[in-house]
Amino acid sequence: MNRPDSKTRSQLLSCILEGCSIRATVRMTGVSKKAIMRLMLEAGNAAADYQDRVFQNLRCRRIQVDELWGFVYCKEKNVTNEIASKTAAAGDVWLWIAIDADTKLVPSFMLGNRDGRSAKIFIDDLKSRLAGRVELTSDGHKYILMP
Repeated sequence: MNRPDSKTRSQLLSCILEGCSIRATVRMTGVSKKAIMRLMLEAGNAAADYQDRVFQNLRCRRIQVDELWGFVYCKEKNVTNEIASKTAAAGDVWLWIAIDADTKLVPSFMLGNRDGRSAKIFIDDLKSRLAGRVELTSDGHKYILMP
């Protein structure tokens, strides 16, 4: 398997981070879609490992939490049996995110459903990263208030 050199990998990630689609990145660089997606997965795993290792005992004072809606392939209401058989992850997805109000650091985030189970996992992860108590601000979503 051919692996792009570090300069090419840097160029590929720069394209993606600047908002280019995967297909546009393929056209601009000549690197295959599969190689770009594999690189994105590797970069994401490296970033997650770094965050898990470094974001511990954070001395945040004010944290804002929220959930953002998005979808994979198509909206949940449009998922047919045919789509579900091709793309298991098709449908609605929620990004749970915590932001330090003072520094804009994102100590915790996760993708999941908009339910109590996801809220509990998210809040427990956030709690494990903080050194002490914080002022927690939310839009009042019932699962955030009582996970």
